[in-house]
Amino acid sequence: MSQDIKLFAGTASQGLTKKISEKIKVPIGESSTTRFADGELKIKIKENIRGCDVFIIQSTYPPADNILELLLFLDAAKRASADRITAVIPYFGYARQDRKDEPRVPISAKLIASLLTKSGADRILTMDLHAEQIQGFFDIPVDHLYAVPVFLEYYHKRKLKDYVIISPDLGRANRVRGFARRLREDLPVAIVEKRRTGPNQALVLNVIGEVEGKSALIYDDMLDTGGTMVDAARAIVEKGAKEVYSCVVHPLLSRNAPQKVMESPIKELVVTDTIPLPPERHIAKIKVLSVAGILGEAIMRIHRAESISVLFKEVAE
Repeated sequence: MSQDIKLFAGTASQGLTKKISEKIKVPIGESSTTRFADGELKIKIKENIRGCDVFIIQSTYPPADNILELLLFLDAAKRASADRITAVIPYFGYARQDRKDEPRVPISAKLIASLLTKSGADRILTMDLHAEQIQGFFDIPVDHLYAVPVFLEYYHKRKLKDYVIISPDLGRANRVRGFARRLREDLPVAIVEKRRTGPNQALVLNVIGEVEGKSALIYDDMLDTGGTMVDAARAIVEKGAKEVYSCVVHPLLSRNAPQKVMESPIKELVVTDTIPLPPERHIAKIKVLSVAGILGEAIMRIHRAESISVLFKEVAE
């Protein structure tokens, strides 16, 4: 095991890295991200990391420069003779194309996995992948965490009564059932059946399960344009639900998603800080919970060569 641990922040995750640093009492290493006159990124690690256990924290949401910055950071650490390099990716971008489901399209998630490995990552620590099978695209260890514990802590304090937990589509049903069971053994689950008509486009077809007279809580891994989430909320209300709440791990909130949420039946949208919310997207309905505690604990357990299974046991069952 490496004796010295080093923590570095990419520009996309500086706020979250600061919280993690405070949690685990490890200072953020000195580095710089600047640009040449033509806009090219220039990364520099400004301290000795030879023989160290290095953790580089960077979410890879758009723009693509966030991914490129992480790749350059990894290469810099490898060339500086770090003993082990872990890419901590709270939000793993380009994960939605995880298979070749039509002619002449890339498998983007596999490409990103290959780039991360080739750039020098010895290990990946990430959270709530859009598809669990992406772990298999790597030939290096992947620690896949879930944000469920932070949601559980929040909603346990709310002491839910007469609730139904909603899966926004059939593919999320198993994960949502596990979430519902951990909230409370007897919480029912309903599923929104939908047909996707194109990227960021979905047609809600039906609500499978009993929602009439209940409070509904929609659980999903990400919210991009908000169309699917808002349509699901309206369908649930039409089926007789008395109120709708929602929680998602990764708040991409693209285009006019904040406005859609504000105008929707959703009373509260709970998200995490895997992706930072700029002030203009932090609307009144949004409550942000931090995953710094989970990621910080995982980082220290990896550094000490301890099991991290206690951090995600039974979450996905």
